[in-house]
Amino acid sequence: MEIKTVGYDHPDAARLIDGIQQEMVVRYGGPDETPVEPAQFSPPNGLFLVGYRDGEPVACGGWRSHGNGTVEIKRMYVVPQARGNGYARRLLAELEHTARRAGHRRIILETGEKQPEAVALYRSAGYGDVPPFGHYACAPGSIHLGKNLDAPEDSG
Repeated sequence: MEIKTVGYDHPDAARLIDGIQQEMVVRYGGPDETPVEPAQFSPPNGLFLVGYRDGEPVACGGWRSHGNGTVEIKRMYVVPQARGNGYARRLLAELEHTARRAGHRRIILETGEKQPEAVALYRSAGYGDVPPFGHYACAPGSIHLGKNLDAPEDSG
């Protein structure tokens, strides 16, 4: 899988985001209603990535700044036909790498109990429980996770 930085509103990103929203409707009865602005995923305060397999967009995810060295992961998704290939783990590692390189020290995210594969991925990657935050802070079944990042990588 080749990972590229794109705008949140890039056509490939938009197609994948639509896919995750449709999946949220199936799993939860409605789309993710967390307020999101495309500009939040633009450097230096954010980033959005799309993973391509044989030129086709198959995975996406991004981070946006919460201030104080913390970023939030949003819109992590792998299309159903590409699951089981390690793409989500590779994308997550790249999100962590780019956030660390941008000087951030902590990553947080919100997922839900009806996404057991996502919860398993994040926990296996070292994410632990954090205090609830954001739009779904009080939602039943909402899971809030976070991870401290290592020291910033040498960009030189």
